[in-house]
Formats: sequence, structure tokens, C-alpha cells
Amino acid sequence: MNKNDDYRYQMVERRVLEMIDSGVLGMGSKLPSLRILSRDLCVSISTVNQAYVGLESRGIIESRPRSGFFVRRAASRLPAPETATETTSEALPVTRSGLIRTVLDAVGNKQAVPLNVVEPTPELLPVAEMGRIMAQVLRDHPGDALVYDTIPGNARLRKQIAFRSVETGTPARPDDVLITSGCLEALYISLRATTRPGDMVLIQAPTYYCFLHLLENLGLRAVEIPSYPDCGVKPADIAAALRKFDISTCIFSPNFNNPDASTTPDEAKREIVAMLAALDIPIIEDDVSTDLHFGPKRPGTMKQFDEKGLVLLCSSFSKTIAPGYRVGWMLPGRFMDKAQEVKYTTNVCTPTPTQMAVAEYLDRGRFERHVRKLRDRVEQQMDTMLRHIEEYFPAGTRATHPEGGGVLWLELPGNTDSVELFLAARAKGVNIAPGSIFSTQDKFNNHIRLSCTGVWSEEIRQGLETVGELARRINCG
Repeated sequence: MNKNDDYRYQMVERRVLEMIDSGVLGMGSKLPSLRILSRDLCVSISTVNQAYVGLESRGIIESRPRSGFFVRRAASRLPAPETATETTSEALPVTRSGLIRTVLDAVGNKQAVPLNVVEPTPELLPVAEMGRIMAQVLRDHPGDALVYDTIPGNARLRKQIAFRSVETGTPARPDDVLITSGCLEALYISLRATTRPGDMVLIQAPTYYCFLHLLENLGLRAVEIPSYPDCGVKPADIAAALRKFDISTCIFSPNFNNPDASTTPDEAKREIVAMLAALDIPIIEDDVSTDLHFGPKRPGTMKQFDEKGLVLLCSSFSKTIAPGYRVGWMLPGRFMDKAQEVKYTTNVCTPTPTQMAVAEYLDRGRFERHVRKLRDRVEQQMDTMLRHIEEYFPAGTRATHPEGGGVLWLELPGNTDSVELFLAARAKGVNIAPGSIFSTQDKFNNHIRLSCTGVWSEEIRQGLETVGELARRINCG
């Protein structure tokens, strides 16, 4: 199948979903015939059939012998979660490590339904090609693969990342790049390079729980500003926090923030960077999910507006190519010397064979084609999960409708305790992430985060049904 065929059947799917979401097609409604829709959309009958079969496999429509295709169920959109709009009144030490460790214990558990880990499953990754490339690397360069590479990282890999940085609007030279063991090490290095124990760090809430874990382990205090599902962080909230607190550095995920998938508009990013640059305050930018945008254009970064080298951009290939290879990277800006010092006093350098393999993959020009397909699959998975969440979860459930990333953020009705739900679901063989771990405060006790980076299956359907039923019981109790 060529690229145009891919686009055409996806266009048909989107048109059908639009008719369902708008109410033009209600539950039980018959879809237009293959011939009529092929004529209206100027595509082949086989393309329409392919789209209908795909929608049927996702549980959205159903075929009836000799009758055609029908909408399986209503598909009205769940409302978005409400935003906790207040900034914290004081800088707080982080005290979430115990619960975070309990959640992290589930990482890599192949026996449970993994609705908690944001990791593309092997079916969505270039498994065969990466296997061939790794074999080639070990065969052609056995000596190089067994020894340390340089502390900044493999020269060929840094060159490839620099090439990509031009395409993504953050031009960099290979010497500007530092390779890390995943994005989390990049974030750790960034915090070590810009703070000392006791410092205040400005973060958005909700935020990725591993950020909080890092702050706690480094003895830092958190100042939280709200993250709005529809617009990320607001410059006015940052300005208000700066007037009240002595902020040493900031951590933001301006594109598809984990867990609420919010995106800060590019103009707001520009304003935030200029505001903090005037005060010489660094920004640690988590850019790990931006490649998973669903729209036609990749959102901009804060780094692209950085004129003083104060933005430390952190990313990795864990959400796109190979989570287990643990190949991350960062653009530390003016903090490069300090970042390298932290790097060589922790793990010296990132494993050599995985760096070499990722460099070869990028050099072959495979990344963009692969990630386009990955985006489509994640978007489809997210859409399918939303439709089943509406069916299985208690009335009053709210959910985000992201434009990228790989997570859904759910607000459950009433006083539903997300930790109780997490423990009950785990006992049933389903892993989720409770909202309590995404903030230093008790703002999100009735929220959960679900990963959408798997492939739809009966196992995932049953997992969602199980969590939804448990949420109903807990809410009623």
C-alpha cells in the first residue's frame, strides 16, 4: 500500500467519525453504502471498505449480513476535566516517592494489562529493522561496540540529532548535543546543573510523576502552577509565581504534557522564554512526546525561542523507536560544561551499541516514515479507548481529547479515590496510574492516567471494562 492509499482510507475514517461525533449518525444508524461514500469522497470502493473494516475492528461500527454497516454505539465526546486553577501558596517538599515506587513496580510486568506505561508496544516499533541494524553493528564494529564512547556521545548520532533539530525549528550543531541514558537522565542532569538542595522549582500541575520523584531525591521544593488541558501553562500564572517565590529553575512539558496532554501555544512559549530570560532563570523543557503530534505540523518548542542558552531541551527515542535501548539526548545550552561534569560523575557515558544502532537507523532515513505511521496508530488507539471509556465508566466521567502524545487524563465522578482504584485494578491484573502521584498536593485524587500506546485488543477492552466497573463500585460506595 502506498502513502496516498494510507491517506485516503484514513480520510474516510475521519469523515465517518466526524458524522458520529456530530450526531449525524446516531447509535444504530446505517452508514452510507460503499458505493455512495466512494462517490461522495472521490475514492475507490475498496478504500471505503478498508476504512469500514478498520472502524469495525475498533468496535465503532458493526457489519450486518446483507444489510451493510451500522454505528455500534453513540459516540458523543466526554467533557474535559476541570482545571485546578490555583497556584500553590508555598513551596513544598515533595513526598510522593513511596506511592510512585509502588506504581513503578508495575513497569515491565508482562502479566498485567499495561494501561499505566507510556511505551509503544513491539507491534508499533521497527522491531525487525532494529534487530538487523544491531546485528550489523555488532558484526561490522565488534571492537567499537564493546568500549566506551565519548562522554558527549556517539559522534554520528549527535550529527543525526543536529540534522533533525534543524527540521524541528531548534537548529543545533553536533557539539551542542549531549547523549543520555533516556530522557529521565537528561532531566536529572538538567536539575543538577541548575539547582542546589533546597532550591525552588516551578512546575505545572498535573505533571509527570518522575519529575516529582527527581525533585524529592535532590532535596528540591516544588511550586506548582496550573496546567490547563486546552492551553497548557499561562504566562500570567508564571509571572504571579515569580513575584511571590525565588525560583531557581522551571520544568515544563509544553507539548502534550504528561498526564493531561496539554499544549502551550507557541506565542505563549515565546512570552514565557522572554520573561524568564530577563530574570536569568533556566527552563528545563521535556520534549519527549512532541514527535507524536496528530496534526499536520509539529508544535514548536520553547528552545526555538531561546536566545541566551537558558533552555535545556530534553528528549529521547523511547517513545518512537526503541524504549529498551534507553537512548536520550539533550541540548543543554550554556550549561553544557556543567551537564558533562554531572554525566561523567554518574555513568560516564551512554551504552555504545545502542547509540550506534540508533545512529544507523536515523542515517538510513527511516525515522519520519515510521513515526507517521506510529502517530496514526496511537491516535486510533486513543479514539477507540475514549469510546469504550464512555461506555464502561461511571456517568460523570470526564476525559481529555489530546492532539498528540500517548495518554488520556480522566476525572472520575464524586469522591472516587484513585489510589483505591489503582490497588483494586492491580489486584485484577490491570495497571493504571493514580492521579495522586502527579502533584505535590491532593488536587487530583479522583483522576487517573491511561496509556494509549498499545494496540487495541480484547485484553485491553476487558481491562478498560474492569477499571470502569471498579470505578462504579468505588464511586457508589
